[in-house]
Amino acid sequence: MALDGTPGTGMRALLDRQKAAHLRDGAPTLAKRIEWLDKSIDLLAMHGDALNDAMAKDFGHRSKDQSNLTDIAGSIGALKHAKKHAAKWMQPEKRKVEFPLGLLGSKAELQYQPKGVIGVISPWNFPVNLTFTPLAGVFAAGNRCMIKPSEFTEATSELMKQLFAKYYTAEEVVVVTGGPDIGAEFTKLPFDHILFTGATSVAHHVMRAAADNLVPLTLELGGKSPVILGRSADMQKAASRIMAGKTLNAGQICLAPDYAFVPKDKTQEFVGAATRAIETMYPTGLKDNDDYTSVVNQRHFDRIQGYIEDARTKGAEVITLNPKSENFAQQPHHKIPPTLIIDPTDDMKVMQDEIFGPILPVKSYNDAKDAVAYINAHPRPLGLYYFGDDAAEKDLVLNNTTSGGVTVNDVIFHVAQEDLPFGGVGPSGMGAYHGRDGFLEFSHKKAIYTQTNNEILAMMRPPYGDKFRAQVKGRMKK
Repeated sequence: MALDGTPGTGMRALLDRQKAAHLRDGAPTLAKRIEWLDKSIDLLAMHGDALNDAMAKDFGHRSKDQSNLTDIAGSIGALKHAKKHAAKWMQPEKRKVEFPLGLLGSKAELQYQPKGVIGVISPWNFPVNLTFTPLAGVFAAGNRCMIKPSEFTEATSELMKQLFAKYYTAEEVVVVTGGPDIGAEFTKLPFDHILFTGATSVAHHVMRAAADNLVPLTLELGGKSPVILGRSADMQKAASRIMAGKTLNAGQICLAPDYAFVPKDKTQEFVGAATRAIETMYPTGLKDNDDYTSVVNQRHFDRIQGYIEDARTKGAEVITLNPKSENFAQQPHHKIPPTLIIDPTDDMKVMQDEIFGPILPVKSYNDAKDAVAYINAHPRPLGLYYFGDDAAEKDLVLNNTTSGGVTVNDVIFHVAQEDLPFGGVGPSGMGAYHGRDGFLEFSHKKAIYTQTNNEILAMMRPPYGDKFRAQVKGRMKK
């Protein structure tokens, strides 16, 4: 993209235009915020099929039923939730004042003020959802937005650019497309807030660029989200839910279960249960199954295949879950069948990098404390999953690990709850959005104190006397 021939300059002009509009118009009314939300809801409802086609084109093959669930319906759900609650979220919040000022008429409150212009950098794995879901909080909080979608999903990004231009003015929402050079310039702009969703490695660069302008950040990253199957877990139910999460979008999910701890004496039971789960979900096979999504491109296909070969070369047992024994060497897309790697060692690449594909390493354990210790010896993950009915064991896992969020007896589902914040911790991210937490993330919480008309506070001014000293001494008591 070249807005005026010079990367960055044209984007700055767009940002300046939105900032000027924000200052000119002031904080949007509730009606205006709902109008912005409604436009996105209408855009998705009217053009969902076209967006699904674009995503399928970008992936080579992507299940349109999955896209409808995750990207279209999922986004509309978030926008509707914000629309329903925006009026309540906008209300000032009363706070207590120090005694006796409250009795004398002093008041304290928080007002939620739009930050201004939010920069949203969205990724390729859920290109529609991770563009529109943040807009629920952005619009509810009264902000304008500039969006930089991924160059890996070029058709989807270009279509979103056209659709946003049809529904919104450039003073409200604008989409900037382009490659890494445009993305780098985008992060250097003096936004009022940046939301970046993507790889931890890229987040380092985003954070450095934002630091030059002291732009606050929400970083939604990833990491290796672990699963612990307790001995009390229903193995077939757990395996079915884990494999559903692992094969959704072919495992290209920041919250996908990245590796699973299974009791040592139940490893083979889990393998059998996982095999049955895949056979149940994909009874006609995988290669030509519309329900099974392709890996997004050749580069990621080669990366994931490299993990499998590296593990095999280093002695791991590799189990391919391929119900119809199909030949994936001959295919028009980049599909990889679900693959289990049994008892991988830490020198294998599959245990070092976030997988982002349909591979599930399975680690045997004897004691849940050992699984917890392993998790705690590695960077804090975006998600953590526990299966089982043992309350004491569940508390052991939840109370002694730190992750962005947790789902108990399933995977991923905590992100689908609009009333729960979604975010990481440490290397898996900072800040959180969704629901009211998204409204708060993109709002400035302005503290406002109104002083009493009573002149009792005159005693706090010079010249200091005995009354003043007695008052201060009283405050210093234990």
